[in-house]
Amino acid sequence: MKPICAADRQHMRFLCLLLMMIAAPLSWPSVRAETTVPAHPEARPFDAAADAEAAVDAALARALVADKKVILVMGANWCHDSRGLAGWFAEPRFAAMLDAKYQLVYVDVGHKDRNLDIARRFGVDEIRGTPTVLVLSSRGELLNPRSAPKWRNAASRDEDDIFVYFDRFTPEL
Repeated sequence: MKPICAADRQHMRFLCLLLMMIAAPLSWPSVRAETTVPAHPEARPFDAAADAEAAVDAALARALVADKKVILVMGANWCHDSRGLAGWFAEPRFAAMLDAKYQLVYVDVGHKDRNLDIARRFGVDEIRGTPTVLVLSSRGELLNPRSAPKWRNAASRDEDDIFVYFDRFTPEL
């Protein structure tokens, strides 16, 4: 075996150092790693198999007896904004306020191809985006015709703004 000379040792050190420099970043956690935690709670309350018409009728009947309004959330579990709004509604702060003032119904609209007759029943001819949120009187009158289709960005809305909208709701008629 031939002895290793000083030049060979230097080359070996250089190669080891080079390998360490290449390998080290591969083991470090990524500085750019993105979190998958949403900025809002999420829920999946939209049931494609539910009898939506019966659920709406039952909510209207309960609202009439209790002198409340009805919130009809027309959305889908595939929709980030639908899940985001439903998540806020499930939070204790929202749940207490909503329970005192509203009957809440979630209607699955699929990919805007299911239960559209329910929206038409209350004067909304088209679901342009999800969620579409109808606020109804206990007699089934649409109280928010202008803002109903504007909830398509619910997941990016401020929690307090959403709370105030429903807590201090006034008809847009």
